[in-house]
Order: sequence, then C-alpha cells, then structure tokens
Amino acid sequence: MRPHASVLHIDLDAFFASVEQRDKPSLRGKPVIVGGVGGRGVVATCSYEARVFGVRSAMSTREARAKCPHAAFLTGRFGAYQEASRAVMELLRSVSPLVEPLSLDEAFVDLAAADLPAYDVESLTSFGHELRARVKEVTGGLTASVGLGTSKFIAKVASDLDKPDGLVIVAPGTEQELLRPMSVTVIPGVGPATAERLRRAGVQTIAELEAVSEDELVSQVGSAHGHSLWHLARALDSRPVVAERETKSVSVEGTYEDDLTDRKVMESLLTRQAGHVAERLRKHGLSGRTVSIKVRLYDFTTLSRSATLPSPTDSSATIARIARTLLADLDTTGGVRLLGVGVSGLADWVQDDLFGATEEETPEDDIPQLESRYGRGWWPGQDVVHAEMGRGWVWGSGKGVVTVRFETAETGPGPVRSYAADDPALGHYSSEVTPDET
Repeated sequence: MRPHASVLHIDLDAFFASVEQRDKPSLRGKPVIVGGVGGRGVVATCSYEARVFGVRSAMSTREARAKCPHAAFLTGRFGAYQEASRAVMELLRSVSPLVEPLSLDEAFVDLAAADLPAYDVESLTSFGHELRARVKEVTGGLTASVGLGTSKFIAKVASDLDKPDGLVIVAPGTEQELLRPMSVTVIPGVGPATAERLRRAGVQTIAELEAVSEDELVSQVGSAHGHSLWHLARALDSRPVVAERETKSVSVEGTYEDDLTDRKVMESLLTRQAGHVAERLRKHGLSGRTVSIKVRLYDFTTLSRSATLPSPTDSSATIARIARTLLADLDTTGGVRLLGVGVSGLADWVQDDLFGATEEETPEDDIPQLESRYGRGWWPGQDVVHAEMGRGWVWGSGKGVVTVRFETAETGPGPVRSYAADDPALGHYSSEVTPDET
C-alpha cells in the first residue's frame, strides 16, 4: 500500500447528459436521457433528475420511458462529448504525466508523479477543490466527482461517495474502516449474480466478506474472481496507474455504473457505438480496415480483440456485426464495466459493395447514421442551424415535420419552431472535430 493518498480517480458527473444540459439551457434541471431512442435502444447515461425516477445506464429505452415518460430522450452528440473529454484529459496531463483514461469521462491520475508540495489531507483537499474548479472552467460548467486514496480501488470507491460534484479523501490506514460497513457490490465485478451468490452464503457486507477464507471464495465464485474479492475486501490493490499509448484510430467507448452481464445488452451497446464510429468516419471522408473492441472486466482487466477486412469500410452495420462477433469470443460472465468499438487502418476510400449490409440487416439504432449519409434525417438532440433563426437542436420529428428549439449554451432558453423536413433553410450543424488519436 502507498504511504500517501496519491491515486486520484475523477469521474465527470452524468457526463453525456450534463453536456446536453450545458448546451441546451431549456433542459437544465430537467430529466435528460441519452441513448438509443427506438424500441430496442439502450440508455447510455441519464441526468440526476432522471435517476430520481429509477432510470439507470444500460437500461432499455422502453423501460426508461415507462419510468420517466416526461424526460427528454436524446440520441447524443459524440463530437461534443469528445471535445469536453479532451479538455479534461489535457488538464489532467498538465498535472501528472501518469494519467490512465478509463473512458471519455473517467480516469485515474498518479499524483506521486506530479509536482505536489505535500500529500497530507489538508494539502490534497486544497488540490482537489482546485482541480474540480479547473474542470468546470475548461468544460464550460461540467462538474466532476473526485476520490483520492492509496490505491485505484480505494480512489474509485471514494469518488462514488459524494456524487455529484464531490471530493472524498481516504487517509492511509483508514481504508478497511471505510469499507467494512459497505455492501459487497461496491467491489468491481460484484454484480447482481455474484451478490446473490454471496448473499446465499451469508455475505452482504465487506466486513462479512473479509471473514471468508480465500479458498472458500474461490469455491464460491471461481478462481480469478475469488482471489480478487479476497484481496479487495482487505483493501489490497497494488495495480499501478498506466498511461495508455496513443495510436491513430476512430473509437467510441462507454463506462457503465453497474457491471453488464446481459450479452444482448452488450451487443446492443456495441451496435450503437459502431454507428457513432461509422458516422465520424464518414464525416471526415475516412474508412478503416481493422475493427476492434475494448472490454474492461469487473476487476479492471482490459481485453481487446480485432479483425482486419480485405478492404476498408465505413458501414455502420458491418462494423457492428464484426464487433458483436469479436465479443462472442470473450468470457464476460464476471461482468463488464466498459465497452468500446474502434476502427483503425484508416484510408480515404471505401469499397462498400463488398462488405455493406442490406437495409434489413441494419439495427434500429443505426438508422440516424444511415439517414445522415443518404438523406436529411432528423433525430432528437441533433444540432441544426436555420438561415434566419440561427443555431438550435431538434426537439422532435415525424410525418415530414421537424421541430426545433433555438438555443445554445450562450443564449439561454430559446423559442420552438416547426418546419417541413425538407425546408432548404434548415440544415445540420456540427463543429469541426478531428478523428480520435486514442
């Protein structure tokens, strides 16, 4: 264990939804749900106002609509999320050379590699408050929850204790005192199935888990999971913060509050991510030959698989189909906390007829991407611009009509107007965001 609480975990609060509320003033303080808006869609994230009604990430959109029908359901704008993430990661790298991004909205930072004058609780508290203020400044108002501890596990637990916009520092030597009253579900990888298995064995808290022998845990939940649980129940975690090497690719990934165990949900999330990757490829006139997936398991083990096509593609359905096939080769029974899809081997041409899917093969959540490519599709949350009214976003569309609320982060709540879907004065709007180099 480290002698100081020098591992920092930062988590941007309700990231996608917060970016939407930042850029759409009329949604501030209201329930916002970002994800697939169709019947087979999945919630990527939701605002805290929506969570009050029981909405959670990885929940089906159908269930979310039943729980919170008055929420704003938006498809999401990856360019805006990427821009905010880049600002935060650049800030973190200015603090320490050892930054380990876990997703767009989450990272570990090794403060032992930073130039801090002291590591006592008072100094770290001052540093944490300053860092959160700087995050808010560089992102235009987004908040982050920060935890500091002697290990990755403790820092992650700490960042979850005072959400949103919180700061918790776990002083060295107090880790087990903090953990013992907590539910075993705070341990990465203890999802509903494992928690139920432990409950049947009379284990519901970390204190109760601590009393179980390592051999018994292995017999209960398997070798890898059992050893991991035994160590983490005692706050033993020696994993270093590892800065990831940058490589040129276009990728999308997401981290989920509850470990995913349902393969159909994982496949749906990969399908949606593949749609975002394909949209960004097409936006920049690119295609790629190598499709890869990134899977971070319950114990923070990161797995990746890839497949290379004979010729490059930018097809949503093709990328999604390969991603789902790659997932099928992985053992995810312990739970998954992060999923990502990427395309590399970039080129500025594509040979669609070899690898493109038919319209019938295209999942529902890819429809907006196909509309963006082959026609003027409109979907909730999309940025638009009108020749007279200026910038706004799509409130809703259907039956040849698109309804737009004209507002930006700078203007405050704006008026709502409806137009014919083919009105020449109305067009798509997007700020220039270059492809990922992560």
